[in-house]
Order: sequence, then C-alpha cells, then structure tokens
Amino acid sequence: MTGLRYPCRLSTGDRIDVTAPSMGVPVALHSRLDHAVSDLRAAGFDVQVEESARRGGLAAGPAYARKDELAAAFAGPARAVLPPWGGKLAIEIVEETDWHALAADPTWFVGWSDISTLLLPLTITTGVATLHGGSLMDEPWELPTGFHRWTEVAALSEGASFTQTAAPYRRSRPWSDWDEEPLGRAQAYEEPTAWRSLRAGENVKMRGRLLGGCLETVSLLAGSSHGDLSGFARRHAPEGLIVYLEVVDSDAVAVLRTLWALRLAGWFDHANGVLIGRTTAADAPELTQGEAVERALGDLDIPIILDFDTGHQPPQMPLVNGALADVELIDRHGRITQHLIP
Repeated sequence: MTGLRYPCRLSTGDRIDVTAPSMGVPVALHSRLDHAVSDLRAAGFDVQVEESARRGGLAAGPAYARKDELAAAFAGPARAVLPPWGGKLAIEIVEETDWHALAADPTWFVGWSDISTLLLPLTITTGVATLHGGSLMDEPWELPTGFHRWTEVAALSEGASFTQTAAPYRRSRPWSDWDEEPLGRAQAYEEPTAWRSLRAGENVKMRGRLLGGCLETVSLLAGSSHGDLSGFARRHAPEGLIVYLEVVDSDAVAVLRTLWALRLAGWFDHANGVLIGRTTAADAPELTQGEAVERALGDLDIPIILDFDTGHQPPQMPLVNGALADVELIDRHGRITQHLIP
C-alpha cells in the first residue's frame, strides 16, 4: 500500500499551459477562449495557449502530435495543464503516453468529459491526483456560492480539506450565442435541482477515494491497466472508493449496458458508494435513466446518489481523483468534503 501524491499547490504567478490532447476550439468560439484566458490572467496566472487549442475539427491534430504536446506541457514549467475542453478522441493517445514521465514532477492535470479518459489513467497508474470538473472554456461562468473553482482547489496544500454543497439551481435552457450568454450565477442557472438517493427519501452517507469521469469515455478503459479501479484500491485506497460517473448523451439502454460492463470489470468491487451526475440524455421506451442505474447497480447494497453536480448539465463542482471524500445527503441537503491526504 502506497500513499497518493498531490501536485504542488498552484500559486499566483504560476504558469498554466493550455493544450488540446483531444479537440481544439473552432474559430467561431475563439472570442470565448480569449475571454477565458483573460480571466485567468486577471487572476494573476501566466497562461500559455498552444496553437492546438485554437484548432477546430474532430481532433486538434494527429494522435502522436497531441501526445507529444501533452508530454511537453508536463515536462515544462507549468504548475497546471488545462485543456480547452473535452472532445471525442483522447482514447487515441492513452496507450502510447508515458504516464510515469508525466508524474515525475506532479503537475495539476485539469479537465472533464473526454479529458477524463486521460485523468483516470494518470491517477490509476501513478498514484498522482488529478482534478475533474474544470476546463478553459468554462472559466467565464460564475459558480454557485457553495462551490470552489478549480484554481482554488489546486491552490490547496497537501493535507487540506474543502467542503462543497449541492447546487440549488442548474442550467436547463439551450446554449445560445456566446455574446448572449449570462455569466453570473443568478442568471446562468435557472432550474431548481437537488441530489437524490436512488432509494427515494433515504438519507445517505459514504466515504472513500474518488475516481470516475464521463461514462461514455472512461468505460473504454475498463479491462485495461489504465482503468483498473480494483488495482488502484489495493494500492492506494484501503478506505474503499466512491465512483462518480456522468452521462453525455447515451440513452438509458446504453447506460444500463455500460454500467453492467463496468460492474463485470470490477469497477464497483471496492466501492462504498456511487455518484451519478445530472444528465439530459434520453430515456428509452420502458426505461428511464434512473431505472437504468437501478437495474445495473441497485442490488449492490451501497448508497447511490443521482443528479450529483458533475457533468454536462452545469454547474459542476471540482472533484479530485484520489482524494478521500465524505459525502452526505441528509434531509435533501447534499454536501461533499474532500481531504487531500496521501
């Protein structure tokens, strides 16, 4: 059993490298990208944006070029590596990436969606914490008062703890033109939301090391060393795991199948609880998204929370892969405390 490692804390003046290991940003959204960069620079960070981040298309370049650029970002002076957003083809660089080289001088790796395909292998194979729940293109939006920004989490020292509370409102309206987007929390999130137990009305408490990501992408790692949650638990998590997953657009049948595949691959063997993010993905005839979770995981005899604040329906809170977490849902009030301890 070995302790988890945390990157050095992020401080004002530190460098943040923006590189696109999956998809870059098309020209039509460069103004949003520039706004996000300005926000981080105004907060005192030295932000360096690679050309890949401004390159549209299915991927920001060939797999070898994206892999090499990611490796260069970790080998350089940056204290955080921040992709612009997710994408679809991060899986192409998983096999050839030298994860232990990336972990030689631990640097915060931040992202979500398709980037969780890379965060998870870094934490699982090296025991270095990664930070799920932020990307460059999310920077302009104000978060709920009960959340922390990723930069605030990355600024904490090893041994610190921080608490976040469930969002009272979520975004439900379609995305509009960037120039028309409300950025303040009072306008950005307009629909009431709340965490809920899979077993209706039940109060829930769970404790374990956090691991997870986007269901459609991290599930591709199951059965490989890069997605070996049981191995991670044996090496780093005597406390057990809390597995968190969020669905982009898979319908309920696909979700049920994928959750079963993860179950057969041992993803929940060491789980003390499961967090399922809010989603707007479609139900299927005779099967809702919640029923898919119930049919796949409901008999595991562990607490499961639905509509958790992670994923593609904002807002979402930062989650540190590898951190020890205490999660509770008491009388419909949700809270998570993450402890950055080895």
